Amino acid sequence: MSYLEYNTAYVPSGFRKLLHVHWPIVLLLTAVSMAGFLMLYSVSGGRPEVWMEPQVKRFVLGISAMLVVAMVPIWFWRNVAFLAYLGALALLVGVELFGETGGGAQRWINLGFMRLQPSELMKVGIVLVLAAYYDWLAPEKVSRPLWIIIPLILILAPTGLTVIQPDLGTAILILTGGGAMMFLAGVHWAYFATVIASGVGAIWTVFESRGTTWQILADYQFRRIDVFLDPSQDPLGAGYNITQAKIALGSGGWTGRGFMQGTQTRLDFLPEAHTDFIFTTLAEEFGFVGSITLLALYCLIIFFCVATAMTNRDRFSSLLTLGIATTFFLYLAVNMSMVMGLAPVVGVPLPLVSYGGSAMLVLLLAFGLVQSAHVHKPR
Repeated sequence: MSYLEYNTAYVPSGFRKLLHVHWPIVLLLTAVSMAGFLMLYSVSGGRPEVWMEPQVKRFVLGISAMLVVAMVPIWFWRNVAFLAYLGALALLVGVELFGETGGGAQRWINLGFMRLQPSELMKVGIVLVLAAYYDWLAPEKVSRPLWIIIPLILILAPTGLTVIQPDLGTAILILTGGGAMMFLAGVHWAYFATVIASGVGAIWTVFESRGTTWQILADYQFRRIDVFLDPSQDPLGAGYNITQAKIALGSGGWTGRGFMQGTQTRLDFLPEAHTDFIFTTLAEEFGFVGSITLLALYCLIIFFCVATAMTNRDRFSSLLTLGIATTFFLYLAVNMSMVMGLAPVVGVPLPLVSYGGSAMLVLLLAFGLVQSAHVHKPR
């Protein structure tokens, strides 16, 4: 029996597909989202209609869409990968032409019933198109220079469009997510070593230029770097956000101050407590125990994704699942590094916990692709 015949013979059909859904991942996603609902209820001062109720509605819509996507055969998603990428790219161009502005950035398209952030779609679109590309490309061509150019163009085009919105955090996620896909596909390590070495050299050159006649950055930009490295230099200005976040993180102790008892949140010292800095709210109210519990849930989601990818004999499905797991990890790693002062504040939400419709819906659709790959793999 050929592989295609074997694959077709063992694909579940009808309601039997629901039995093959990876239900532990569904339960873990629900648990993480429920933690987010609690935090949004707390941040709003016990008024669920402010942030919690809209987020619950988006979750219900997203989890339903995830199951619908899971029922669609994985070959369909492989066939439409390039079209999906082009659609997301067109929306990014649309943002530049007629997008809505908020907080000093032009990132959204108003659909009437919601504001869509196309850069969130591109985080999944880049993984989808690169998985299809490397599934199509012969393994012996993966590291040849000619075949490296195509994925670089696919990655750099949306990265550039996202940077000029400006949305540095999302641009970093698109760039690193694309780079991770190239690494997972088997691109030779020498390419990555060259990029890393070039980046280190560029950073060194920038710092060496300070105070010279050929200074690369403006003085105020160097000032921002100084404040990032030492927020106490400007505790009421550029260093305010991270200073307050560290206070909230430390004041939680082992078990926290208690639900809705966080002083930093209650007294409005903590900025963006319902979005970028929501993890610090959780740490203040539930302490180290609550924080490590949330991290454990995240780790289990990633573990199950990697496990199902490693047991999937379809290259596209395996690459797609690993790519989405990597993007999910980058989401939480950048956010947590940011709120702990280990990385600059770049506006990346905590996945499934921070308030935001586009981020939650896109993530759940991405996990729908993971479920499709799992449901339709040969058994």
